Amino acid sequence: MNRRNDVLLVDGYNIIGAWPELARLKEQDLEDARDRLLDLLADYQGFTGMLVYVIFDAHLVPGLGSTFKQHRITIVYTKEKETADECIERLCSELMARRRNIYVATSDLVEQHVAFGKGALRLSARELLIDIGQNRKQIESSIKNDRPIKRNTLDQNVSLDVWSKLERLRRGEKDV
Repeated sequence: MNRRNDVLLVDGYNIIGAWPELARLKEQDLEDARDRLLDLLADYQGFTGMLVYVIFDAHLVPGLGSTFKQHRITIVYTKEKETADECIERLCSELMARRRNIYVATSDLVEQHVAFGKGALRLSARELLIDIGQNRKQIESSIKNDRPIKRNTLDQNVSLDVWSKLERLRRGEKDV
């Protein structure tokens, strides 16, 4: 399946709460959990070619919200009085186009149904985690299989004349 034009909208805090590794990190430091999520999704985007948007709920924080890029991922902090769910619904409508699939990653069943109603495809937090894990295994496998172990020896790079001089030095001969 070609995903090069597809878009993945991720409900950031929902995924952090749903993935065991991130939930543990969140207990220590929420910023570490966000950073780890973004790192995983950056690798995922690089492997799949999908455009990834991560939406973080900031509806209780005063302000206009913000959107920026990090690791080539679009990160959205919602504006005041806008939930991540509302932002995802808005982005579904804005990004919908022909020959492009919109996937919404969340474990919020209501949000999954609303996104599906907007024409997006549902992806649970668990399904996304499994997909990321499978992609990581494929990357590791291709790295192992594509790179034969090659020793960098001097044999191939040193002329016979230089080898002779080195051997005489090794033996302690003075006229090198």
